[in-house]
Amino acid sequence: MRGTLAIDLGSSTTVVAWLPTGGTPTLLPLHPYALADPPLVPSLVWLPGPSSPRPLIGRQVQEAGLAGSDGPQLHRDFKRRIGAPTAEPHATLLSPEAVGALLLEQLWRALPDGVEPERLVLTAPIDTYRAYRQWLLQACGDLPVPELALVDEPTAAAIGAGLAPGSTVLVVDLGGGTVDLSLVTLQGGEGRAAPIAQLLRFAGRDLERSGQTLRTAQVVGKAGLAVGGRDIDRWIAAALVPGARPSNALLEAAERLKCELSQHNEALALWSDADGTSHELRLNRAQLNQLLKDHGLIAQLDQLLEQVLAAGRAAGLRLRDITAVLPVGGASRMPIIHQWLQERCPGLPIRGERPVEAVALGALALTPGLRLQDVLSHGVSLRCWDQRAGTHRWHPLFLPGQGWPTANPLELVLAASRDGQRELELVLGEPMAEERAEVVFENGLPVLRQRPAGAARVVPWAQQPQALPLEPPGVQGEDCLRLCFAINTEGELTLSGHDLRTDAEIPSQSMGPVR
Repeated sequence: MRGTLAIDLGSSTTVVAWLPTGGTPTLLPLHPYALADPPLVPSLVWLPGPSSPRPLIGRQVQEAGLAGSDGPQLHRDFKRRIGAPTAEPHATLLSPEAVGALLLEQLWRALPDGVEPERLVLTAPIDTYRAYRQWLLQACGDLPVPELALVDEPTAAAIGAGLAPGSTVLVVDLGGGTVDLSLVTLQGGEGRAAPIAQLLRFAGRDLERSGQTLRTAQVVGKAGLAVGGRDIDRWIAAALVPGARPSNALLEAAERLKCELSQHNEALALWSDADGTSHELRLNRAQLNQLLKDHGLIAQLDQLLEQVLAAGRAAGLRLRDITAVLPVGGASRMPIIHQWLQERCPGLPIRGERPVEAVALGALALTPGLRLQDVLSHGVSLRCWDQRAGTHRWHPLFLPGQGWPTANPLELVLAASRDGQRELELVLGEPMAEERAEVVFENGLPVLRQRPAGAARVVPWAQQPQALPLEPPGVQGEDCLRLCFAINTEGELTLSGHDLRTDAEIPSQSMGPVR
């Protein structure tokens, strides 16, 4: 069974998603590393001594009772230190890069029988994208997969949550070690290429030096804090067992309480101290909320949000211009976080249905089984009447780099340019001579070629589609037709729509091939 595999390596949890060719996406239950429901892999690695050389991964570490260990054999919270310019030293046996590569290798070996990935897509933090990309190239260098791709986490999360290309998204990421707020605009939208994963390997060949443009979301504003879910666990432990050393075993119990309170108003966890004495730890949701306020988390979130929104205002974006708020990360499931978002972002949709899985599912959506050849080398524009200027202008429909077939059509509303107009002429053209990179293919591989500098111009197609009739005749400046343009599986530009005045349908039709 062939398809695309996505791995989202997280600070606390790693998600492995699978999209079989022609099928639907699902999370893989990687035995014996993944939890049962949902099948997520705790980002834990235990390296035993020489007598037992095989590492323990994820669920194995928890079931062996080693997740609470303080020894150098336990590796956790290593993701945020990969590619970081000033990663703090940790007393562990392996470096963050080495243990991350080991985890990826073990997950690959645990793939179920019959799963044969043709493409592996991985996610990367946007702030350390370049360094993280280089590490992934090395970590996945020996994996037997023909195609390797990469996408930034905010874009993947937004697409996984069902947001459209071109959206402006406030990403609130509460992970195990950090809180990050990012105001990002996604690639795509009207007349712009939709986001796709960046290819690092194709047909078994390394594309590291192909000159591909990094296709990441544009960060309008970003603010972060080195406080995360693990710190909340420490606050809980200190409140319930004052004076006790914050061992990993105690922190594990605190984490269980925190997770339970995301679903219930009260929680109970058992913890054994160094003497082996068992203790009951109890906490309710009101106590947890007050604890977070007392430690200044809500006040800190207010400051971070104001920094990000201030950057947005400087770029001409107001709060109401944000398409949606996207909480991601395990700690974002705490009810007080949703309450805070609703109070601080009134009227904005909060898309937090799948905060842990959204990134991996979005990564799959950004590589929807398209062959590499299914990328526009050129583009197509439509000549429209500019009522203010009193002249025609070219409106871009799809630009170079657009993947096809398109997932969603591009909608345009066209108006009549004069009274009594009985048809709307459709003149299509190919953009030429822009000062930008052009995607071409040599021997099946992508090569970016610089176009010559100069004023942008559009060359009309040699064969133009038939004009669309207007019945009744149009009135100058009156909106007449809503048209939907798309690129089908054959690489043809298609048109459908309806008359805004009569609601009559315009049958779907092919306008010709797009290069």
